[in-house]
Amino acid sequence: MLINADFSRRAVVAPHQYQWVASPQRGVERVMLDRVGAEQARATSIVRYAPDSYFPRHEHPGGEEIFVLSGTFSDEDGDYPAGWYLRNPPGSGHQPFSRDGAIIFVKLRQMGVHEQQHGVRIDTRDPAAWQSQGTREVCTLFSDEFEQVCLQRLAPHEILFAKRVGGVELLVLAGEVITDKKSYACGSWMRLPASELPDITAGFQGATVYLKTGHLGDVVAEA
Repeated sequence: MLINADFSRRAVVAPHQYQWVASPQRGVERVMLDRVGAEQARATSIVRYAPDSYFPRHEHPGGEEIFVLSGTFSDEDGDYPAGWYLRNPPGSGHQPFSRDGAIIFVKLRQMGVHEQQHGVRIDTRDPAAWQSQGTREVCTLFSDEFEQVCLQRLAPHEILFAKRVGGVELLVLAGEVITDKKSYACGSWMRLPASELPDITAGFQGATVYLKTGHLGDVVAEA
């Protein structure tokens, strides 16, 4: 299965374009934002857990990155309400579930074998996790020589980037962003290739975004 699998092109999915697809597990649905492969795939998705739904224990050969958008997501290590960021390295495993229901942003099989740090758990609701950088606030989630992941709170009409950054992936968490003279509200996802200068500006009320950069330069689509 190939969904938005040409990483040399821009990909955008707005909330009104969401297509919820049932997963193999009862009570769990997904919006497939990009995907290369079948059920075991390199994938970026928004996943919705109904109350009292779960996945059996499984491993993640290429790692897993999670941001909790609403509700409470859980596994055997703890409960994670909206705003928590989790990063599970290649070879890790867990049994995820939700008692009351949850919606999460998930990236699978997108980490290198070099990444082995366990237990990355960040509560982005904690003011101490944020730092001021000029007119914006930044919550750093992960950074190495291959990619940088953070949340950013942008002031109204603030320009996100002034230069190329090796590819951009963005999820709007609050407010709206504007690119190509189009406005994208909360829940919008976009991926811009490494060759493109990102032209992204916060809307008139500002914006909060999940942001990943530097990770798309060498990505190619696979069957």
